[in-house]
Amino acid sequence: MQKRRIVVGISGASGFQYGAAALRILRGAQGVESHLIVSKGAELTRALETSYGKDEIYGLADVVYAVGNLGAPVSSGSFPADGMIIAPCSMRTLGAIAHGLADNLITRAADVSLKERRRLVLMVRETPLNLAHLDNMRRVTEMGGIVFPPVPALYHRPQTADEIVAHSTARALSLLGIPLPENLQWRGGAAE
Repeated sequence: MQKRRIVVGISGASGFQYGAAALRILRGAQGVESHLIVSKGAELTRALETSYGKDEIYGLADVVYAVGNLGAPVSSGSFPADGMIIAPCSMRTLGAIAHGLADNLITRAADVSLKERRRLVLMVRETPLNLAHLDNMRRVTEMGGIVFPPVPALYHRPQTADEIVAHSTARALSLLGIPLPENLQWRGGAAE
């Protein structure tokens, strides 16, 4: 049985933890192979916002590519991938994708996902949003991408920031066909 391939891009927006959570979830998913690309901005964010070491994060992925390697397998539509998530997705990365500017491996792999009609999920991280941000989100949506801001869901009563990050990331990955853990699924309820 061939493993499902999911490309994970981590761009330089605040929230490197979302990319780390995606890698952890994919590591635990049965029959999934992760292909990681980390931008230079994301490396800076990792160092500023987290205690994660570079090797620790890269060790969670099955395959790691340099962001400048435009000849990597994931840069071609002939590479069989099941989808891509960019977690977090900076406004710079969103803008490049919205306008077809495949100037690094993250934006090229995203462009490939769109042109091959594969799922592309962007966990965009910015507030407040200006008109350019909204227009770029609209453009990507019209191209078939899914804009998924990591807005916290509180119905499962998270106790820590890590639980909030894990839930948002698991929901985003569910859009790529990665099963959402049962403890994170809404089961309904009644007001008292």
